Amino acid sequence: MCGIFAVVGLTGDAKRNRQRVYNLVKRIRHRGPDSYSMDVTVDDAAGTQTFLVHKRLSIVAPGPDGDQPLFVDPATKLTTFIVNGEIYNHQALREKYNIVSPNKSDCQVIGHLYEQMGPEFVRVLDGMFAYVIEDKRDGTICAGRDHMGKIPCYIAHGKDGSVWFSSEMKTLVDDPGIARYEIFPPGHYYVRKAGEKEGKFTRWYDPEWVTNTEYIPTRKADLAVLRETVVEAVKNRLMADVPYAVLLSGGLDSSLITSIAVRHKAQMLNTFGASEPVHSFSIGIKGAPDLVAARKVADALGTVHHEVYFTPEEALDALPDVVYHLETFEQVRASVPMYLLARRIKSEGFKMLLSGEGADELFGGYLYFHKAPSKEEFHKECARKTTRLHQWDVLRANKSTMAWGIEVRTPLLSQAVCEFAMNTDPGDKMIDIAKFDADGHPFMEKYLLRKAFDTPDNPYLPDDVLWRQKEQFSDGVGYDWVDGLVKHAEEMVSDADFETRATRFPLNPPQTKEYYLLREIFEQHFVTGMENGDCAYATVPFGKSIACSTPEAVAWVPEWEKSVGDISGRAVNVHSSSQGFKVKEDAAGRTGANATASSSSQSSSKISALQAHSQTHNKKRFTNGNGLRPKTARAGGGQVGFSGARADRVRGFVGVRAALSARLAFA
Repeated sequence: MCGIFAVVGLTGDAKRNRQRVYNLVKRIRHRGPDSYSMDVTVDDAAGTQTFLVHKRLSIVAPGPDGDQPLFVDPATKLTTFIVNGEIYNHQALREKYNIVSPNKSDCQVIGHLYEQMGPEFVRVLDGMFAYVIEDKRDGTICAGRDHMGKIPCYIAHGKDGSVWFSSEMKTLVDDPGIARYEIFPPGHYYVRKAGEKEGKFTRWYDPEWVTNTEYIPTRKADLAVLRETVVEAVKNRLMADVPYAVLLSGGLDSSLITSIAVRHKAQMLNTFGASEPVHSFSIGIKGAPDLVAARKVADALGTVHHEVYFTPEEALDALPDVVYHLETFEQVRASVPMYLLARRIKSEGFKMLLSGEGADELFGGYLYFHKAPSKEEFHKECARKTTRLHQWDVLRANKSTMAWGIEVRTPLLSQAVCEFAMNTDPGDKMIDIAKFDADGHPFMEKYLLRKAFDTPDNPYLPDDVLWRQKEQFSDGVGYDWVDGLVKHAEEMVSDADFETRATRFPLNPPQTKEYYLLREIFEQHFVTGMENGDCAYATVPFGKSIACSTPEAVAWVPEWEKSVGDISGRAVNVHSSSQGFKVKEDAAGRTGANATASSSSQSSSKISALQAHSQTHNKKRFTNGNGLRPKTARAGGGQVGFSGARADRVRGFVGVRAALSARLAFA
């Protein structure tokens, strides 16, 4: 895992541009603290330069062999490339495609495969990645991103016709040469040939469950195949040449991954410390549910377990930094403890972590799935949740840990696990806790995954852990944290300010003081008075949620539609701690689908109004005479529209346009 940054076709003085690029890339050095390198190509005839920059976090092949930029032929450098991520099947690809190179980096195969197969090579990769390839043979630029968007990536378009790529948005928000920037869509590759003003995106990850919103699978679940698929995914992700650990909350997903790692680490030939015990980490406020559950699992599995404690006050201290690293105002409740935990893990000398993201989306593990009205809607919600993960859980898992230079791997989101789960009859996933199987276990959330690992003769987990109710991470680390954040927002945002939220935030006004506060912090970091100042909001999803649902699923229950929403699992009355937990009523009377119910004409007028608001207010508030936002400026009052971002060209559920049309995230 690393940080990458590229600018292709930049005009102007080459020396000044190099310093300009260097200063921008410094903003993501947390992603690559181990080494730095920049490759520069100058085209004197065209008057342009291309910069490929790499900030390295060395996990596989540490040392000079793995440093980037990489080259197919270091002597000619005709194919130059940078990669952020891990390619787990790199050894098999070397053998199959006769790739011979002294460089042992797992990412080395990317350039060779490109030369052999062209941009479609991405289909043979098993891993998480974002890459940029400069083909100096014909001037082609090729970039791509993994199937789930596990690795963050953004693309920007320069006023001079240049194209920019970056691991994080913060490098793009205030350069005066950038006209607009946006999310690089997961499961796509991008090609711009020499002489072209605009490149083209092509979807490479195209299973039917992604491309066809009406697809409902009918294949019955094979539990043995599911178990083998998950085990293989975890084993593949033990590839490392540095110390690593597992994140253990004590819930089903992290506990299974820990158990599999413990079972198979000693057998792996490409893992660090194969003979050493697995280390596990958990975090919470003292007495939190996750700490108790994680300790029980760790004792049963024999891991070297580390408990990390935090207080609500320490979490609130970190709030502005967490929003800065996340580059969103969503997922903050879960990100703060993960951010605090990552700092401790880094200090213990670990550089890679295994984590359990993905199962709740693939198998319907969130508690609101209890209310799914049909198996068809259950599947569609799984598809919506999974294809939007690049803006939610996988974004949180990557950025909150990479803030401290730690890589997170998510085995349950491997292509193989995704394909199994999303091509299984959703009737096999439906929740009915009033029904029991032959072994006396209820058909509860994630029943298939639980049952696949219910092997009494050789158990993976204690029975009460395997069948423990879902506990969302932000809740499980201690209810005092979530309640403390809500209370803090009540104190920081006055009633008078909150009453003006529709004026202060005309784009989907926040319905709680918590989100008012988070939106303010987000604007301070990312919303500028420049012409691309609206682009930051186009990267963030909008919409009401109950217990982490999509806005569409809020319509399942009329009471949810009448509320302001809350992402806590306690917002659903099936939670064991839901008694007494109240979700506020939506005073504005908005529907659960939020803006998704608006007509296209309403959408158009709303966006136009936002653009006008941006032009008349933001320029005054944020500029200091040279078009740049002063560092001390407070981003108050001017939320912006979408005049620069092409929010519905290749993306799905990002910003208000996609929320209004309620399209699938990979549209």
